[in-house]
Formats: sequence, C-alpha cells, structure tokens
Amino acid sequence: MDIASWWNLLSPLEKIHWGIALPATIIFVIQLIITLTAGGDTDMDGAGDHDGDFSGDHGDGMHIFSVKSILAFLMFYGWGGLAAIEKGMHVWWGVSGISLALGIIMMLFTAWIFFMLLKLQSSGTMNIQNAVGKEAEVYLTIPAKKSGNGKIQIVIQDGYKTLDAVTEESEDIKTGSFVEVIEVVNGILIVRRKR
Repeated sequence: MDIASWWNLLSPLEKIHWGIALPATIIFVIQLIITLTAGGDTDMDGAGDHDGDFSGDHGDGMHIFSVKSILAFLMFYGWGGLAAIEKGMHVWWGVSGISLALGIIMMLFTAWIFFMLLKLQSSGTMNIQNAVGKEAEVYLTIPAKKSGNGKIQIVIQDGYKTLDAVTEESEDIKTGSFVEVIEVVNGILIVRRKR
C-alpha cells in the first residue's frame, strides 16, 4: 500500500491528528538536536543588535509558551489522539479531550525541563565585585599608601585567582599576610590587613 492509498483510508479525525503529530514531531526533534548539540537557545523573541550593561542574574523564568513547549503540545496532541483512536475511541470530543489533556501536560513538562536546563547555564565571567568582604593572601608585597600594585590570591566564584591589589595603609603588606578586600576601584582591589 502506498502513502496516498493509506491516507485515503484514514478518517477525517485520523487525518487531522496525523497532520498535527508528524510535522510537530519532526520539527521538535530537529530543534532538540540543535539545542543539545549546538547549545543554541532557539526560542527567540526577536532579532537585532543590542548594547547595554546587564547584570548576570536576569531571572528569565519559565516560558510556558515557547516554541519547544508549543511543539510538544502539538506533538502529544496528535499522538495522543491517534492512540485514543487506535484504542477504539472514535467520538471527536473524546479524542479531542484526551489529545488536549496530553498536549497540555507535555507542554508544561517541556517548559519545566528547559527551564531547569537553562538554570544550569553560567557565563563563566568573573564578577570582581564578588571579592569585596573576602579574605585573601598576599602573593606579592603590596606597597603602602597606594604607591604601587601588589598581588593577592583569593577565591572568587569557586575559582582561585591572583589579582592586583593596593592598600591605603601606611606600611607595606608583606607576602604571606592575610588581607580583606574592602573595595574595588577600576578593577583594582583595595585591601587592608585582616583584623
């Protein structure tokens, strides 16, 4: 039996559900492969170049009506309806009710899964402001009264970093001493002896 003959044997209800299930499944699988292999977020709201100062925590939230979740709805709407028809249900409202319920459940589940996956993302960019209030060890002597830069070793954002530091104190802070970061000015850490 060829595809045209098979299609002609289907009821209108089956044609509707096959017409929804197949394209939605194909597009969903393609999007899923792109997202998982290329790391791309293919749910976009618009195009264009934007320039600005943004904080690292943008609180995107869960997008229930994203491309992926709508495709999941259509996919399970179609397959759920076909499963109901296969089990002997041929009343359009019964098939539609099952399709709708499965579609909504899958749409919410897909939105939740991608929300959880996006929470795992990290830019990896160090925010030097996170050093304020932290303790560090002097790596290279820090000259007194901001007369030059020294270096400190500090743990920021779970990473061990060596950064430039200055002090306003009247005496040099020697290598091996412990200091506290009190401020960041133009990317340079201002430190004082640990008290």
